[in-house]
Amino acid sequence: MNVAQKLINSHLVEGEMKPGTEIGLKIDQALQQDATGTLVMLELEAMGLDKAQTEVAVQYVDHNLLQGDHKNADDHLFLQSAAEKYGYWFSRPGNGVSHPVHTERFGKPGQTMVGSDSHTPATGALGMLAIGTGGLDVAAAVAGKPYYVKMPKVMGVELKGKLPDWISAKDVVLEMLRRYDVKGGVGYILEYYGEGLKDLSTMDRHVIANMGTELGATTSVFPADDEVHRFLKAQGREEDFEPLEADAGAKYDAHETINLSELEPLIATPSSPGNVVPVREVAGTPVHQVVIGSSANPGLRDFWIVSEIVKGKMADERVSFDINPTSRQLTENLSRTDGFFNLLHAGARFHQSGCMGCIGMGQAPASGKVSLRTMPRNFPGRSGTADDQVYLCSPETAAAAALTGAITDPRDLEKRLGISYPQYTEPERMIVNAQMLVPPSDNGSETELVKGPNIKSLPEFEPYPNAYDAPVLLKMGDDVSTDEILKAGAEVLPLRSNIPEISKYAYTVIDDTFYDRAKDAQKACPGHFVIAGENYAQGSSREHAALAPKYLGQLAVIAKGYARIGWQNLVNFGILPLEFKNPDDYEKIQQGDMLSVTSAREAIEQGEDIHVRNLTRNEDIPTRHSLSGRQVEVLLKGGVVNTFQ
Repeated sequence: MNVAQKLINSHLVEGEMKPGTEIGLKIDQALQQDATGTLVMLELEAMGLDKAQTEVAVQYVDHNLLQGDHKNADDHLFLQSAAEKYGYWFSRPGNGVSHPVHTERFGKPGQTMVGSDSHTPATGALGMLAIGTGGLDVAAAVAGKPYYVKMPKVMGVELKGKLPDWISAKDVVLEMLRRYDVKGGVGYILEYYGEGLKDLSTMDRHVIANMGTELGATTSVFPADDEVHRFLKAQGREEDFEPLEADAGAKYDAHETINLSELEPLIATPSSPGNVVPVREVAGTPVHQVVIGSSANPGLRDFWIVSEIVKGKMADERVSFDINPTSRQLTENLSRTDGFFNLLHAGARFHQSGCMGCIGMGQAPASGKVSLRTMPRNFPGRSGTADDQVYLCSPETAAAAALTGAITDPRDLEKRLGISYPQYTEPERMIVNAQMLVPPSDNGSETELVKGPNIKSLPEFEPYPNAYDAPVLLKMGDDVSTDEILKAGAEVLPLRSNIPEISKYAYTVIDDTFYDRAKDAQKACPGHFVIAGENYAQGSSREHAALAPKYLGQLAVIAKGYARIGWQNLVNFGILPLEFKNPDDYEKIQQGDMLSVTSAREAIEQGEDIHVRNLTRNEDIPTRHSLSGRQVEVLLKGGVVNTFQ
């Protein structure tokens, strides 16, 4: 077996390892961040949980760090009280971004983890099966239930050769995105192997595994080899190492090869991680912001390499040069070198340890100006600026732009500025700082949840209706992201635990009249439909992108295809995810049409086609669903929470 199959086989509790069929996995660890964790904790409250049943559960505060009013501060207190009540570790605000901190402090080769963040697969760098999913799935796993997912295929990605100077791990995953775009990994686990691994550190692998999410992959995995052993030893956790590698002659469902020696600097242009081109093709484009950091480039090396490139120089006067330290531990280790001073001397602006600009929590770029970021996503408006021009790149390419004020192939720095490529050596021992990790309480069952005025309990939902007539409130195209369904950022995310308020932002990036029209539709009809193309609800795991539309009466989505997490979240909240049986029928429905469904419950239960009648155009449109028997039960009851009651 390959590594992915070994991980699944050792945790399989339901189903068979047959691609496309539903399997249930025992989950060892759970990860939550604050933008999604508040809902998870409210879901655990609704489920009546006493204590987390996973071996490790950690609640991080890394997204909503700006405290412009009481909302985020109140949520931090709520999360700390919930962590105490339910037996979680609690990572205090400012401790760091969840994924790299978890890799450093908790990740173990051979274990499974689910996280209420789509970049949870980053910990696959250690030889874990780490899967991002909706909060309800995480809550169920924390309550001791299996995690259910369709058995993925496994794509083996063989890495050959060695990265040249000025090329780094970010260019490897950008090359995968150049080849496969944002949906080429759907239905797959990406497993990296080959001789090229020997020169990729664990945090380099973290970069690649993190952005496998942008390919639509279920997760990404690496072997637990000598490099992982070295990493854990440097973190003071050598005892957690267990070797895990593919068997000789292991087979894969699909195969890809990347010769690292042949890579060149790459960059994702606005506004999709899949719009990848060589840096040289867009060289010369003026740049007004450069941001270093995020879970997609979180390692000491990533910050140190930038510090050495800008050493003794000053960032271009037009460029806001921003540094998002990944964690306090990272900052301490960087300060042990000359890196902190070099960056400060070059004009860098240091921000809190957290996600910050990656989730639109500050660091919004100027209107219409180019921002280069070492981050994983550049969906429209995600930065907080409506007409943003965000490019994704490696630390080397970002540093070159900071110095020159324009997109620059970093290989040109030697001739232009006399800068030789810095050679990085991993420290034998890292400074370890776990002081801002609060351990689980031995007895938190009597702890009272601290709920500020912005924290509202989950709304209650009725069982799925059998028949209804409802309007189409929105028709969308392909690759609609969760950031477009319910945007992130400093204005919206503080409302994450207040569903009535956050629902006012549903689909506003696409159509700012949606909320008013949805409320009007609720007065006249049971709810509404939306129509979409391929890969609907790609991106973040934020279940608000399902819960807010559900609160506004969304009954069903009809799409050509779905992103995995978005599809699961719809079911979890009792929204029916239908697919066109004939994709050309997408053209037969327009925004404003009135659709009719009859005998829905019976058809859903029996797995039959669901015939949607377009009353406006007098046409029948056959649709289908791909729900498992378990999901059918969840949907008909009105969502996962109702199955616990």
